[in-house]
Amino acid sequence: MGDKSAAPNHDRWSTAPRRNRFDWRMPTIISVRGLLVLGFAIFGAEATVLLAQAPASPSPPISTLKLDTGKEIYDAGCVACHGPDGKGQSQNLAGFERPSTFPDFSDCPTSTPEADVQWRAIITNGGSARAFSQIMPSFKDLLTQDQIGKVIAHLRSFCTEEAWPRGNLNFPRAMITEKAFPENETMIAGAINARGSPGVATTIFYEQRIGATAMIEVGIPYDFTHETGDWGAALGDVALGYKQKLFHSLEKGSIFSVGGEIIAPTGNTSLGTGGESTVFEAFAAFGQRLPASSFLQVHTGFELPAHPDDVPRAYYLHTAIGKTFSADLGFGRSWSPMMELIADRDLVSGAITNWDVVPQLQIPMSKRMHILGSLGFRIPANNTANRQKQFMFYVLWDWADGGLTQGW
Repeated sequence: MGDKSAAPNHDRWSTAPRRNRFDWRMPTIISVRGLLVLGFAIFGAEATVLLAQAPASPSPPISTLKLDTGKEIYDAGCVACHGPDGKGQSQNLAGFERPSTFPDFSDCPTSTPEADVQWRAIITNGGSARAFSQIMPSFKDLLTQDQIGKVIAHLRSFCTEEAWPRGNLNFPRAMITEKAFPENETMIAGAINARGSPGVATTIFYEQRIGATAMIEVGIPYDFTHETGDWGAALGDVALGYKQKLFHSLEKGSIFSVGGEIIAPTGNTSLGTGGESTVFEAFAAFGQRLPASSFLQVHTGFELPAHPDDVPRAYYLHTAIGKTFSADLGFGRSWSPMMELIADRDLVSGAITNWDVVPQLQIPMSKRMHILGSLGFRIPANNTANRQKQFMFYVLWDWADGGLTQGW
């Protein structure tokens, strides 16, 4: 929702993507029944089983079990542990002690935020692919990728509430452009002036999802300035925001949200950290999946201060385009280079539109990819005399996927 960098600008709630949260601590298939049904999958598309007890005959009748649908494959290789309804097999039938974090595929809050590629990686390479329990076995030698795709589609059907947007629409977070996808995460973002007056701006963001379609966000900035000739540090303008998803389409690869925020004048005016006026902001955010693991995100809005004589009204447009690259044939860690184009304009007579470009790279810090980092550099494209170049960064923790020390 806009960038709290050290230099004055109108992206007040911005610096920073997010990602991953599904616990795949899946127990191994150790029951007798589990060993039998897993054996069906070993033969790929057609697992043959003898039906037997035929009358005396040199050639007993044979029946072929087709594994053509996701449900058939799930029933053959997964149901012994995960149960027919995706909630987990009952303790007396599973043959193992089920951990407290055992996944429930019918629970929409935990099953929808992950992208299909995360599930595919774990089914293909086992729980260790995302630093979860090794009890979850690898199926790469038992199922084709087409079959795994069918299983994932069947797993998705256990969540029957269509209001929850799928993790495939949860695109990487840019430095300044707000996402349309509602999230659960904590993040520290910052910007360091690269020329002119020294300054460092930092903000702690906390984002909490509300149900299937909404999210609240709190931003607490703390800035270090050198505008008076000496270093000073003070709280910036604290912001409280709300975001509401209005539309999403997995088929079209689109998601659209609107939101607003209140920015309180808690900063120090003498040190240049804000504090001049309460500001109300209204915005819209749009995300679009593009071919070849690429994506486009757009975030636009108005800033409407309570005291426009002290802080001018403004309009902004933030756009980010990027592409995700994954190691290990798409199942390993993912890197997302992006380019943002940032525009803002004071709504006063004679004002000009400021344009910035922000090349950046989001990097995975943990194997589980629930802790992400990003590095970028903000470059003014016009009106450069009084505007800063800035190094930008963030560290993001998706706490729903595990603790800070887990998943490495």
